Amino acid sequence: MQVPELQGKRLQLLKEFVPHISQVAILWDSTEPGRRASVREAEIGARALGLQIQLLELRSVSELDSLFTAMARERADAILVETSQRTFAYRVRIAELAAKNRLPRMGTVEWLAEAGGLIVYGPNSVANFRRAASHVDRILKGAKAGDLPVEQPIKFELVVNLKTAKALGLTIPHSFLLRVDRVIE
Repeated sequence: MQVPELQGKRLQLLKEFVPHISQVAILWDSTEPGRRASVREAEIGARALGLQIQLLELRSVSELDSLFTAMARERADAILVETSQRTFAYRVRIAELAAKNRLPRMGTVEWLAEAGGLIVYGPNSVANFRRAASHVDRILKGAKAGDLPVEQPIKFELVVNLKTAKALGLTIPHSFLLRVDRVIE
């Protein structure tokens, strides 16, 4: 599910939804493979949109409070949460801190929106797990894993959490709402 080229699109959607933003904090785990490429793509996308980026590496849950303090100190207007084992494990605490600091939160997979994120744009996890199950089935029937093709996601979703938008005092532009695949109320 590593699709770093989507970072620019995510930032574009975030800026469209919350037009006043000028600085976005990126919460990421540098120990996970592929995340550096994703951050580089976010930096490229941010420059194209005239946004400043604040990179914040997440190593443990004990750091979250200080990371959100750093976001406030640097005046972040929004946060982009990278998918990782850590951000998944700490998703509820991240949601609490984002709400407390009134930071609109963009994510990469739907569980971030379900945990209180504002917007998610990324691969459909259910579709990806189904594809993975197909590969597992082929392996169990004798195929060699190394002989199977590497696949990239083909189905992407735009998800908006209306409850979070309301809590942040944000109005969803009608043109934006028309493109949404799923609304969380």
